[in-house]
Amino acid sequence: MESERIEDLDFAGFVEHAVARAATEIPDLDAEALHTILLLNRVSNIIVYDLESAVHRPAGWSFAGFRLMFVLWLAGSMPLGKLSQLTGSSRAATSALAKTLGADGLVERTSDPQDRRTVVLSLTPDGRRRLVAAYLEHHEREKAWAHRLQERERRTLIRLLNKLITGGDDSDFRARD
Repeated sequence: MESERIEDLDFAGFVEHAVARAATEIPDLDAEALHTILLLNRVSNIIVYDLESAVHRPAGWSFAGFRLMFVLWLAGSMPLGKLSQLTGSSRAATSALAKTLGADGLVERTSDPQDRRTVVLSLTPDGRRRLVAAYLEHHEREKAWAHRLQERERRTLIRLLNKLITGGDDSDFRARD
């Protein structure tokens, strides 16, 4: 590994390099834990970048914008706080993104009739139409990524990822509510 030149590393290949180097730097390092989480993070970043650059940016929004509109499309209108929870974003980031998407005519903000202080967000008809059109392209790329694995492997991966996302009984873990 020492003879490996940094110029020869790429985004995905850095994982093996990082695990090997970290293990030499930290004697009691759990290299498998590092490898698991670093690889999971890298794969997620690569897929998000692919979807954003191939589908979402050409459609006129970011991946975060897509995520916000996707939640509104499938869950319906909702208060800003609930939308930030379901998108995994802060209230401030959700509010700023909703303003941008609102200026583009994709999302509308209204007041809750029960509590005028509560902002409710909804997709506009144009937002819904554009989101569905973009999602059809998005889904083709989802399938291309997912079908790199056999059906049995996909089911196993889903089970394992669900275990990671729901298995946090440990109060030391921080996650968005």
